[in-house]
Amino acid sequence: MNIIQCTFCKKPFASLRDKVCPECHEKMDQNFVVVRDYLYEHERAGIDEIAEETEVPKQHIMYLIKEGRLIINSPDGKGGGLLSCEVCKKPINTGRMCKECMASLAGKMDRSVSADKKPATGKIAEQNFKGTAKIGN
Repeated sequence: MNIIQCTFCKKPFASLRDKVCPECHEKMDQNFVVVRDYLYEHERAGIDEIAEETEVPKQHIMYLIKEGRLIINSPDGKGGGLLSCEVCKKPINTGRMCKECMASLAGKMDRSVSADKKPATGKIAEQNFKGTAKIGN
């Protein structure tokens, strides 16, 4: 467990992977509900309008988009240039990577896991009655 600084409030907190402290995470969940409800009534609203009308900071709205909880609905289907893939820089409308880069990463991970599961070559360790292993020559 590492002590890191929260992305939003800058308070230090213990984390395994999140960059947002528990308090800000809870606030983000509340902000998501506010933005989602606003979008039900104003589906064509832009980020500036949403931030102004809901009083949810733009930074929080962008975080929700990057986390895949909100999707930018633009005529070009590519997020209107507000967000780009962190790998290839292609425009996207939600998340951190485009579908092609996600598929590529998934393929690499599958190959890596498959390589780890291959049986060992050479003589196999023999298990004796005491539960210890002997490595064969």
